[in-house]
Amino acid sequence: MTDHAQPTPRDLRPGALSPSLQEARRVWARIGLTSFGGPAGQIAMMHKVLVDQKRWLDEETFLLALNFCTLLPGPEAMQLATYAGWRLHGIRGGLTAGLLFVAPGAVVILAIAILYANFGAVPMVAAVFEGIKAAVLAVVVEALLRIAGRSLKGGLDWLIAATSFLAIFLFKVPFPLIVIAAGLIGYCRGLSAPREPSLGGRSASTVEPGVTARTILIGIGIWLLPLVAVALAFGFDHVLTRLALFFSNLAVVTFGGAYAVLAYMAQDVVETYGWLKPGEMLDGLGLAETTPGPLILVTEFVGFIASYRHGGEPALLYGVLGAAVTLWATFAPCFLFVFAGAPYVEWLKSVPSLRSALAAITAAVVGVIFNLSLWFALHVFFRTRSEVTLGPLRLDVPDVASLDWIAVGLALLAAGLLFIMRAGIVTTLAVAAAVSLVIASLT
Repeated sequence: MTDHAQPTPRDLRPGALSPSLQEARRVWARIGLTSFGGPAGQIAMMHKVLVDQKRWLDEETFLLALNFCTLLPGPEAMQLATYAGWRLHGIRGGLTAGLLFVAPGAVVILAIAILYANFGAVPMVAAVFEGIKAAVLAVVVEALLRIAGRSLKGGLDWLIAATSFLAIFLFKVPFPLIVIAAGLIGYCRGLSAPREPSLGGRSASTVEPGVTARTILIGIGIWLLPLVAVALAFGFDHVLTRLALFFSNLAVVTFGGAYAVLAYMAQDVVETYGWLKPGEMLDGLGLAETTPGPLILVTEFVGFIASYRHGGEPALLYGVLGAAVTLWATFAPCFLFVFAGAPYVEWLKSVPSLRSALAAITAAVVGVIFNLSLWFALHVFFRTRSEVTLGPLRLDVPDVASLDWIAVGLALLAAGLLFIMRAGIVTTLAVAAAVSLVIASLT
């Protein structure tokens, strides 16, 4: 993709200040290094920098861009940075912003994954991760309450959320099917709503379809050709090829951000492929919570550990290759989605059916995150579980006698820090890890 693949976006920014690419690069690097706190904190930080401090975007443009990025599959905060970079400096600006948003966290996750693969079984390290896992459960519950309060506006939204939860919790319906069904319901609901006039700026009708088609074709090539090369080089049954296929599929269904897709990803990674154990999946999420960058970087941790264990020798080299393949499959399509859709952002808000489809998908995500919360709770609080099948129903039933009271206490501590003390995510995880370490040293 080149800067000629899209119209120059500068004329879409009436009254905004125009930074140089070098100045913007410094700002994006700073945002990437300090983007802790998950998507909510990252979006709030970008708003403060881009709208309040730098005045590169106005309030209306920022919110419209956020709605657009929420509609896309993938990490909305990273895609918001990519869109803002595109709006300022075209394709070069979008690539700069998106890559700098991801790169610092990716480097940190890789370093931690290497240490985890070699020292994760050390008792003191294991104790730290026990605290992190319990705190992550509280973080996920907080995300559930926040998203539910923001997205469930009426009876149909609540019905979609409840149905989605029952579908995935009781019947193990694949997450992509839930997303598609919810989107279709929402789209049909929005067909009867009146069309709103579009905002000022470039209309979608002025964007040449050939330009969009060329952008999509180039983007698909950049995304898939390296992964096809991996398959040809290592074979279609190799773990690297399976990672490429799995996370490429995941990249197009990650509506609602990382929390929404974790239940689908974690269960497949643990139960279908056997790449990680349940506790290790929680460890990866906890690590991603404590590092800068999008939470979906947990996929890099999964890719490293899976290829480190199942790729061959030298294990470290295969682990790094697994992390690289996973990163490429996860983030390359994000740039494609943004660059292909960016010229249509001003028009998006005027289409009720698309807005309604997004609202329905978000409602379904609430049900999926509720399932994720229960799945995490079962694996954090109970040491043993079993699956019970009753006709079409498949239930994970815990052994009550295996309840881990220390894990319950750590989760309650984390909940108190998050909900009562209003502590940040990093602080909550650090305190829970420290308390778990102290308990382990005393027992």
